[in-house]
Amino acid sequence: MASSTNSSTPTAASASAEPAQAKLILASLIVVAAVANLPLAMANVALPSIGAYFNASQTQLNLVAVSYSLGLACSVLWLGALGDRYGRKLMLLLGVGLAMPSALISGFAPSIQMLIVGRLMGGFAAGMAYPTTLALITALWGPGPGRTRAIALWAAIGGAISVSGPLLSGLLLQFFDWGSVFLIVLPLAVLAFFMAFKFVPAHINETTESVDNLGGILSLVLIGSFVLALNFLPVPDARTLAVGLLILSAIATVFFVLRQRRAKNPLYDLKVASRPTFWVAAVAGIIVFGSLMGAMFIGQQFLQDVLGYSTLNAGLAVVPAGIFMIMVAPRSAKIVEERGSRFTLLAGYVFIVLGFVAMLLLWNEGISYLYVGLAYSLVGIGIGLAGTPASRSLTGSVPVTRAGMASGTADLQRDLGGAMFQSFFGALLAAGYAAAIATALAGYPDSAEIPASVTSSLEMSYAGAQSMAAQYPQYATEITTAAKAAFLAGDQYAYLAGIIAVLLGAALVFFVFPRRDEERQLLVEFHKEDIAAADSQSAAS
Repeated sequence: MASSTNSSTPTAASASAEPAQAKLILASLIVVAAVANLPLAMANVALPSIGAYFNASQTQLNLVAVSYSLGLACSVLWLGALGDRYGRKLMLLLGVGLAMPSALISGFAPSIQMLIVGRLMGGFAAGMAYPTTLALITALWGPGPGRTRAIALWAAIGGAISVSGPLLSGLLLQFFDWGSVFLIVLPLAVLAFFMAFKFVPAHINETTESVDNLGGILSLVLIGSFVLALNFLPVPDARTLAVGLLILSAIATVFFVLRQRRAKNPLYDLKVASRPTFWVAAVAGIIVFGSLMGAMFIGQQFLQDVLGYSTLNAGLAVVPAGIFMIMVAPRSAKIVEERGSRFTLLAGYVFIVLGFVAMLLLWNEGISYLYVGLAYSLVGIGIGLAGTPASRSLTGSVPVTRAGMASGTADLQRDLGGAMFQSFFGALLAAGYAAAIATALAGYPDSAEIPASVTSSLEMSYAGAQSMAAQYPQYATEITTAAKAAFLAGDQYAYLAGIIAVLLGAALVFFVFPRRDEERQLLVEFHKEDIAAADSQSAAS
């Protein structure tokens, strides 16, 4: 592959090397990543407030939560490739710049539909900035412990920022309305833009080959339609639309694969993607980061709706997850070097499963915070262990000119995983909640006299039930009790699905991912193949 290294300030790193001003560059990239990470989870704490303000359905709330991840997941592959070709620093600055109007649209949205649009736009902005951060780490830090440490810090602090989002949201909601949780990213975006402009070098080992824009469009369609289908499947009136979206996603997937096989410079090099250290790590990461986002999404509604936590206390409740992520990540980097990615991934999976088991068995109405904190701590330890090998295996399996492909896939781990798990968990919650409410209403002696509009509102979401409780205060206690019971019936399906998904991921890693010595040998062989291919292509041109 032909490449360009037209940089006068820190150049691409040689093996085991670090760039000049490494700490400032890494700090800048982490701040940029924070601009992309914060909005992911901040909306979760505000969902009950948003639901009450707009009288939103559970499906609409699911879309508010998932639309940011959806925009990011749709765009990261394409935008990562554009960054590889036209300049990673330029893509970084464009993404941070676009995050500002996106935050304004979300913060001042006059309708739930406009809020979803603003969140989607913010996801596309993050798709420009976030994949570039890991791509630059890959390009600037040479293979070895230095790069592993940089990725560990990037992954841990990024994950911790995502987890701290609910705490910040809860604090803001004590004094301001729900729009404040989206506007708070503005000052951070200004700081990120300044640091990226001043400290991040431009044009590091970027390819001179053309970008497969058709492949980019197909990737956007196949991911977007699939995630949207997951959200609409549990809605009775939208199942035809959901099936249509699934068919569209399947067709787009077929055309995407055909395109990547035939394209001269594919957006997604299937030969590289077929490497076991790449594709198994990609699937493993989808489950790891999806588990975190799914647990945050359901958990925040559980804490506020069922346990009655304030927004601030609900945000504080997840702090242990962030603390343990930061504490464990440096150790994870050492374990990867000593024991290999396979061992570290499996260790992370054990803790994630234990976290979901705690949610399934212990999270009931009236529980003490001890059980809430325990579950989040276990998930935080699991993410801290598994996040580093999941990202490191991707970057180590691709040539530096394909850094955008690796970073895009690393982002897909988190964003597609988050979108899928939030959609899937939200769908199970919505279906379980509606079924439980319907059963409760059917057992009511005068159920035939209940107006259809009231039944619809009760089955729509917990926020809808609270709206009915306000309209019929004489039945408020019965309505709230039934809504809490229905929520608990729905979230059990979500936690059980999370356990099954994590166990399947662990089985994949155990049986398919190479052990430590084989992994190291494969990565060396891949590096030699990529250098030989680049030299051959350069000679041919």
